[in-house]
Amino acid sequence: MTDFLVHEAIEDYAFISTGAEPALLQELIDATNENMGWPQKLSGRLVGRTLKMLVALAQPKVALEIGMFTGYSALSIAEGMPDDGRLICCETNPRAIEFAQGFFDRSEHGHKIEVIFGRALDTLETLNLELDFSFIDADKRSYLEYYERVKTMTRPGGLIVLDNMLWSGKVIQPESDIDDTLVELNRRIAADPDVENIFLTVRDGVNVVRKLR
Repeated sequence: MTDFLVHEAIEDYAFISTGAEPALLQELIDATNENMGWPQKLSGRLVGRTLKMLVALAQPKVALEIGMFTGYSALSIAEGMPDDGRLICCETNPRAIEFAQGFFDRSEHGHKIEVIFGRALDTLETLNLELDFSFIDADKRSYLEYYERVKTMTRPGGLIVLDNMLWSGKVIQPESDIDDTLVELNRRIAADPDVENIFLTVRDGVNVVRKLR
């Protein structure tokens, strides 16, 4: 598969036709590209503005992110939240946490963000709260476990957004355990009477799930 699931010119057109992220986030992108390994893990404008729009519409008071990396998606989510909102971010990379915190400290939305170091599944066991919104973008091998645990913590009407659900197109012809995990999760979500969802072909595939009951 190529880096683009649609023609690169169409991807570029969608990018320039989407309202730009704030200047601080543009600076974060540049700094990530210059200083961090695997900068392509950063969600980018199309996913980031999708998250911000969903959050701005839903107005969650309590949100969760699994897999923060350098903080681009966290700041996108926090931007759309009410001023008294709380976003809990799970991350296992200490260098990424330090990097992201520097940008959180400079953002007017940074006070909404709380970062917890450690394995997300361990962190979730310690959280006694009801979630309004979650964004899952971490270890794909654990996606089924992440989703099922987050679903139980989500209030009826709450949203769960999962990134990389096309997995560079590998879900069409799965060849590995990770491919199989994502195929099974997409199947499980679509068949679940307790949720409704829409699968968006944004970047690498974004599955937006709304819990019904």
